Amino acid sequence: MTEIPDPSGTEPLIQLQDHGKVVVLQLNRPAKLNALSTALEQELLEVLRSPAVGSAAAIVFTGSARAFSAGADTSELPQMTPERIAAYYRGSGSVYDVVSRLPQPTVAAISGYCLGAGFELALACDIRIADETAQFGLPEVGLGILPSSGGLTRLVRAVGAAVTREIILFGERFPATEAYRLGLVREVVAAGEVMPVALERAGFLAAQPALAVAWTKAAIDAAAESSSASSLLIEQLAYAALNRSAEEGK
Repeated sequence: MTEIPDPSGTEPLIQLQDHGKVVVLQLNRPAKLNALSTALEQELLEVLRSPAVGSAAAIVFTGSARAFSAGADTSELPQMTPERIAAYYRGSGSVYDVVSRLPQPTVAAISGYCLGAGFELALACDIRIADETAQFGLPEVGLGILPSSGGLTRLVRAVGAAVTREIILFGERFPATEAYRLGLVREVVAAGEVMPVALERAGFLAAQPALAVAWTKAAIDAAAESSSASSLLIEQLAYAALNRSAEEGK
């Protein structure tokens, strides 16, 4: 493992580690349980645009043993006028959608709290792996707001409207075993084992043909938003293009 140093000499909010074809992006705000401030989101956006991430074949997102992320930095909420909120979604708040649209496969390695915006970040990843300490939840309604970084939309598409209503309206935390039962995580592992397992799964995905992975991800996303006829056409066109690409590569 090679850790890429921060050239400014200050402690980065995102620590980037190189594991060959896999890059690990670790949220690094432990004193605030990796609360997602606008500064952290902006730094994550910049890291996602870096050559190190662009050349990776798979990406793992993680936090600390105590918290993947306990949610948004609520100390910033009183400052958010409608004008600032609109600017936020055009700026650092776009990071969740950027993660969801990455061409590389993405894995969230989750320990401890995975709440609010932290849960929304995990939902933006392709695969979620949690250890037995993980706690999930979307408490926004209790604060007088709602999940607005794609979490509501992605949760509806993952588990349906009825289950989403229960999770969001009650705002209760639930354990990794319940997340597994709902299909929100791929597997639950012992405490302290989530990173080795996530790296193994990411390594498998990184070894797959990159173009096939990227187009398959895009086709799956399109299928969630398209009619059956449109989705079938996308499948067939993507298959034809990939097959031609594979033939030309021989």
